[in-house]
Amino acid sequence: MGLVKVTEKQAQKLGLKPYSQISPLLEKSCLLLSANESFQNGEKDVETLTGIKVSHSTLQRLVQRTEYQLPSILQGVSEVCIDGGKVRLRSQEVGGESYWRDYKVVRLQGIYYGAFFQDNLCLTDWVNSQRLLHPLICLGDGHDGVWNLFQEIGNTRQRQEILDWYHLKENLYKVGGSLKRLKAAETFLWKGRIDKAIALLTQLTKKPAQNFINYLKKHSMRLVNYQYCSSYSLCSIGSGAVESAVKQIGTRLKISGAQWQEENIPQMLQLRCAYLNGQLTA
Repeated sequence: MGLVKVTEKQAQKLGLKPYSQISPLLEKSCLLLSANESFQNGEKDVETLTGIKVSHSTLQRLVQRTEYQLPSILQGVSEVCIDGGKVRLRSQEVGGESYWRDYKVVRLQGIYYGAFFQDNLCLTDWVNSQRLLHPLICLGDGHDGVWNLFQEIGNTRQRQEILDWYHLKENLYKVGGSLKRLKAAETFLWKGRIDKAIALLTQLTKKPAQNFINYLKKHSMRLVNYQYCSSYSLCSIGSGAVESAVKQIGTRLKISGAQWQEENIPQMLQLRCAYLNGQLTA
């Protein structure tokens, strides 16, 4: 791959000497390292691997100026999972405390990654730009924000919303009380017998049981016969793929001591997704 001469204007943005030369392959290598480790460590590793000194501030500017394209999926999309992650932001005030903000992660077909910081419209636009199949399985936990996003994806006729089985089971066992009763309720829910599970739990008068019953009623249209779906491999019954995606993205964003400027988050999310989608190694 050839060398590209850097103009004076570009050099100012990159922190390089005007009219110096930088290889596109070196650029890609810098992005790949920045997607996986801190900019400070990236500076050391670039020099170790290439013998070329690229400062951590230059790496950061390179990440911020690069455009990243979310993948267009050639095959039809039959499964969408959405979940949320958190990122630690630096205080705008000198000496102020850092704080946490949410971002959304979407996984298509359990393969492709997308992450968006306070930009739900871009999330739904990306998903809707794909060829969405019928039915379209939409998997998520019990958070309203996730289901509100699904309402903007595809259409009512093609969407099949499914509440994640593992979150459902986890919430069931928070009810407490007789383990035998909880096991029986789990069996009913596994087979999609919501009415039977509710009837069993109405015998309990404590607040956790009542809260869980209300939870079942609220998501009743999202509770399926999990046993049938699992036995015949009709679709996923858990949102583990997107939970894994959140953890993999968080591996970069939550490096020890990391605090981010809010305006830098979207680019870092896109960079990390580009790496996870294999776009930096293509």
